[in-house]
Amino acid sequence: MNRRYQPLSVLLGLSILLSVIGFYALSIGPIEISFGDLLKSLVGTPGSMQVDLVIFEIRLPRILLGILVGTGLGVAGAAMQGLFRNPLADPALVGVSSGAALAAVTVIVLGHSFLKEWVGVFQGAAVPAAAFLGGLLVSWIIYRVATKNDHTDVGLMLLTGVAVNAIAASATGFLTYLATDEALRNLTFWTMGSISGATWQDLLMVFLPILVALIGLPYFARGLNAFSMGEAVSNHMGFQVNRLKWGVISLSALAVGAAVSVSGIIGFVGLVAPHLVRLLLGPDHRWLLSGSALMGAMLVVLSDLLARTLLSPAEIPIGIVMSAIGGPFFLWLLLQRRSRVGL
Repeated sequence: MNRRYQPLSVLLGLSILLSVIGFYALSIGPIEISFGDLLKSLVGTPGSMQVDLVIFEIRLPRILLGILVGTGLGVAGAAMQGLFRNPLADPALVGVSSGAALAAVTVIVLGHSFLKEWVGVFQGAAVPAAAFLGGLLVSWIIYRVATKNDHTDVGLMLLTGVAVNAIAASATGFLTYLATDEALRNLTFWTMGSISGATWQDLLMVFLPILVALIGLPYFARGLNAFSMGEAVSNHMGFQVNRLKWGVISLSALAVGAAVSVSGIIGFVGLVAPHLVRLLLGPDHRWLLSGSALMGAMLVVLSDLLARTLLSPAEIPIGIVMSAIGGPFFLWLLLQRRSRVGL
C-alpha cells in the first residue's frame, strides 16, 4: 500500500468501525430492535411508533452525544500530550476535567444567588461557558507550574493534577453541602459521568464548540510536530510558539469544557485514544489528532454500551466503565516508562 495513503485508509477504517458500533448500539437495549426495523425507522418508512420513539428520543441522541463527547476528549488529549510533550497528559488526569466540572457545578448550585447575573448573561449556555473557563484556567495553571526553561516536568505536571483534582473535589464537596435536593441529584451526574439523559438540545449546545476545536486543533498540527523537538527548535523553524501554546490550550479547554458540561467527568479517554492511534499511525499530529477524535468517539460509545447493558436494567455510570479500562492502561504506561528509563 502506498505509504502516503495509509493514514487515510486507517482513518477511513476507523470511521467505518465507528459507524458499525453506533449502528449496533442503536439496536441494543431493554427493547431489542431488529436490523430491518432499525433501517426502516432511520429511512423514515412507516413502522412501529414504539421503535421510532426509542430510536429518535432515547438512543440516537445518546449515541450522537457520546460521539461528540468522545471526539472532543480524544482530540484534546492528543493536543495536550503534544503541547506538554508527554504521553501521560490527559484532561482528566491533570485536572482539566475537574476544573471544568467544578466551574459547571458552581453555576448549577449558585446560579440562583451569587451567579444570577452570569446566568442572566449566558442563559442556556451559562454552564458550558463556565466549564470552558474552568478548563482554560486549569490548563494555564498546569502549564505555568510544570514548564520551565523549555522543559515540562512530568512529575510536577502529575502532582499539579493531583493537587487540582483534590482542590476541585473539596470545593465540589462543599458545594454539595450547600446544594438543594434538586441540585444534589445533578451533582451525582457530574462526579461519575453519564450521557444517559442526552437530548437533542444537549447536542445542539456542544456541537459548535467541539466542531471549532476539531477544525482548529489540526491547524496547529505541524507546529506540534516541531514543538516535540523543543521550543527553541520550533522557534527556529518559524513557528510562533506563544500563539501555538495559547491556541492549543484554548481549543483543548473549549473541547473539554463542552464535553464535561453535558457528560460530567469521563476520565482516560484523552489518555487511551491517542496511544491506540499512535500504534496505528505514529506520532505525526497531522493524522494523530483526527485519529484520536475517531478513537475517542468509539471508546465513549462502547463504554456507554457496556454501561447500559452489563447490569441491565440497571445502569452503571460511564465514568466508572472508562476508569475500569483506563486505570490498568495507565498503569501499563507507567510500567513501560519505568522499563525505558531502566528502573
